[in-house]
Amino acid sequence: MTEPAFDAETLRERALTTLVTARERTTLLTSCVEEPDLTAQISPLMSPLVWDLAHIGNQEELWLLRAVGGREAMRPEIDGLYDAFEHPRSARPSLPLLSPQEARAYAAEVRGRVLDVLTSADFHGARLTEAGFAFGMVAQHEQQHDETMLITHQLRRGPQALTAPDPDPAPLFSGPAEVLVPGGPFTMGTSAEPWALDNERPAHRVDVPAFHIDTTPVTNGAYQAFIADGGYDDERWWTPEGWAHVRRASLTAPLFWHRDGGQWLRRRFGVTEVVPPDEPVLHVCWYEADAYARWAGRRLPTEAEWEKAARFDPATGGSMRYPWGDADPAPEHANLGQRHLRPAPAGSYPAGASPLGVRQLIGDVWEWTASDFLPYPGFRAFPYKEYSEVFFGPEYKVLRGGSFAVDPVACRGTFRNWDYPVRRQIFSGFRTARSAAA
Repeated sequence: MTEPAFDAETLRERALTTLVTARERTTLLTSCVEEPDLTAQISPLMSPLVWDLAHIGNQEELWLLRAVGGREAMRPEIDGLYDAFEHPRSARPSLPLLSPQEARAYAAEVRGRVLDVLTSADFHGARLTEAGFAFGMVAQHEQQHDETMLITHQLRRGPQALTAPDPDPAPLFSGPAEVLVPGGPFTMGTSAEPWALDNERPAHRVDVPAFHIDTTPVTNGAYQAFIADGGYDDERWWTPEGWAHVRRASLTAPLFWHRDGGQWLRRRFGVTEVVPPDEPVLHVCWYEADAYARWAGRRLPTEAEWEKAARFDPATGGSMRYPWGDADPAPEHANLGQRHLRPAPAGSYPAGASPLGVRQLIGDVWEWTASDFLPYPGFRAFPYKEYSEVFFGPEYKVLRGGSFAVDPVACRGTFRNWDYPVRRQIFSGFRTARSAAA
């Protein structure tokens, strides 16, 4: 992997661009509905949109005005209201939150002052500001909340509020169903990516035995075959915890799906449509992904397998930033940045394929892996342990690759996401694997 090299003015421009891009998206997501939808809690799993809006501003103030700029606190009395660890999401509607008008004004005032800090920021010396890290961290944080707010929009009942063009149609994928990834060591994680977050660090060598991995994510059509074969009614395919969850939650299909006569329909951002068979399946939990893989005679890839499939270049033996190389994502590489409000058909974006030919590893759907969310050898929390460290353990499963809802600033070949294995409101899908000897 080639480490990106930037001079101070290029870093300043990059920081400005990513901050502006994030705020434009935040504005779209919080201006397309009326005030009642901003202040309501659409689901106990999600915050009211107005909480996310003020939280974005508060985190920007904490890190860029106070920590980087050395400025006095603007609204210290609201810090506790917008501390994600102090109040669970289900309790946030009962807090004395800023109104939508106040939250917008607060976030805008913070941003104006941040731009002043940015004009004179020193990008060398302190670890927090080295290569513009703090600005990149805050832009990634806002984009992550934008994805969360997009999930809230998907959960919301009512008329369509967001629109976007569909991905370009793609011919039905006719390539090989799976790709062989050779065994041997590769470099996992990064010590060079300037805006990588703590759980992606440090780079370390991992020996991965040869395995086969699906060329594309599992599609709706393939998943429908699992349903039709009684997959949700057959205990053989489920872990004990998964089977208990299926029974308890009465799961029969991915979230937002329902049967109407002889066809499956789904609700997508206020519109009901026929489930497209060639799109990657979306809104499945880890237990569902794992059960499908067992039914198919396969398994979920480990996190190391997924990253090797995404980053390993057999020609050089090195690890790249992305499946297509070290260049930043472009529209021809992947479905990112809420350009579309759905995954692209399986087999899309051939320019984004890995050297081995694996497609859509970045964008479209987050992909569940078999792995628990654990620290890498030599991990050090930075700049605060609550970003990653407090979540390490077997309670969370790792997702990789990003979705159509992820902005490129918050998506890399090393980027790690995690969630409970029961979660499926997230934009999650999967692909399967098998050992080469199997």
